[in-house]
Formats: sequence, C-alpha cells, structure tokens
Amino acid sequence: MDGARADEWIRATVTPVGPIQVVHEQPWSTVLRVPLSDGAAWFKACGSVQHFEARLTARLFARWPDRVPEVLAHGADRSWLLLSDAGIRLADLGNPPESWLAVLPLYGELQRGEADYADDHLRHHVPDLRVAGLVRGYEQLLRETLPLEEAERQQLRGFAGRFEQMCAELEASGIPETIQHDDLHMNNVFSRSGIMRVLDWGDACISHPFASLVATFRFLQERNGLPSDDRWFRRLRDAYLEPWGGGLADTFALATRVGTFAYAIAALRQRRALPPAARARFDVDFTVRLRRALGVIT
Repeated sequence: MDGARADEWIRATVTPVGPIQVVHEQPWSTVLRVPLSDGAAWFKACGSVQHFEARLTARLFARWPDRVPEVLAHGADRSWLLLSDAGIRLADLGNPPESWLAVLPLYGELQRGEADYADDHLRHHVPDLRVAGLVRGYEQLLRETLPLEEAERQQLRGFAGRFEQMCAELEASGIPETIQHDDLHMNNVFSRSGIMRVLDWGDACISHPFASLVATFRFLQERNGLPSDDRWFRRLRDAYLEPWGGGLADTFALATRVGTFAYAIAALRQRRALPPAARARFDVDFTVRLRRALGVIT
C-alpha cells in the first residue's frame, strides 16, 4: 500500500485531528484508524485475495444502509474503503445470543434481496461457492497437503460420494444462491446507537445463504461455550429463517452440513495466496474448520 497516496485519499474526504494509525496489517488487508473531531473513521486497503471487497461493500451500503458499514468513500480500482465508525463489536459485549436474534433476520432480508444481484457480484469477482461447484471444490481440497492426520484425510476421501449426494439434494431445494458473508461471527458485527451492522465482507462469496450460520454457530460454541444441543441454536435458526418462509428446517440442516465443508473449501483461496511464513499461523484456524467438517462425517 502506498501510504502517502492513501493519506491524501483519506484527507480528500475527512479531516483527521491527529495521527492516522495502523491498527491491523495482514497479507489480506491493512486497516488504519483515522481520528476525527467526532470520533473516528476507518480506512481499509484490501489485498489482492479480497480485491472485490471495496466494490461489494459500497454496493451493499447503497442498497442496505441500515445493516452494513457506512461507506464514506471507496476506490474500487485500488480496493480502498473509508468507513464510518460502527460502534462496539459483539465480541466486546460478550457475544450475547440475544443480539443475534436482532441481527439474523435483517441479514436474511439482505440476502434475499441480493439474490437478484448474484450474477453481478460474480462478474465483479466475488468468489463462486455455488453448490453446483462444491464437488469440484471438495476434490481440490483432497489434493491439498492438509494439516490433518492420515486417518482424517482418509475420512475425507471416503466421504466424497456422500458429499456429492448432499450437494445434489441441496441444489434441488429451490433456495436462490446469493451473497454469503462466510465470516459472520462476533468480531464482525457491531452495534452503535441501537443499529447493528455486519462488517468485513472480504470472505464473502456467492453460495447457499443458509451456510452463513456455520461461522455464527461455531463461535457461539467455541467462545460462549454453548453445547451443540443448546436451545439457542434452534431459536437463532428460526429467527434467521423467518424472512425465508416456513418449512425450511430440514433444508437449513442440510445447508449447514454442506456449508461446514464449504467453509473449509473457501479457506483454500486465502491459504494459497499466503507467503509460506504466514501459512502455519493460518493453518491453526484451517485445521479447526477441517475437523469441524470431519464432525459432520462422524
């Protein structure tokens, strides 16, 4: 990132009242905090692996200004974003499950509306994880050198045929594929003045919408300690499904099973783009994704 040009670009929109500081620098993005007289703005330079994020975020804000970050400026050519402060993360509030009762129906409505724009998103390089292509993605996963034990790799290979059947069943469900955040957890939902916003769309894809809750439920289990049969998961599922209509519990169950594998398949794109020195750190989370998929098999 060209720091001088970024500084000039930021100052064309807002007037900082202090030093602009780097708060996040990773291979996939750099984030700067811009102090303002009334708070802060946030600059994000998206790396090549998520170059689509700036345009996608701007388009979502144009159509859904009450549930995604407020975009002050964006440069799709450089994949730069300047965003208003969205408040406090759900993580800093303890990730209360009741907050998700408010977030999920709004997010589901966004997904339903964005189904009309799925082809446009694909033309502008939002990753394609539509169900029809997941069997090919599974095959690519099996060709990778995975951070698993050999017995676990054998489990994945043995499940390939059943995974193909599951994908065929899900594709026949009739739910339109649309934008899917794919990182919908407590660190990416913010609250300010009673408004909940979903941030950080750099892991988004076009896929089956119901797979979004794979990440949401994972963090409620791992960070909040909720057992897999906790009543909250049914309540949150029902809140999310409300905009989609009734009778979809079985489809949701199938979509989250398939989506648990898709969640691991999606990570291949980021993993391949990493320098070798960064891969070991990335593989800590990648291994968790893979082993959660193995849990579906068993």
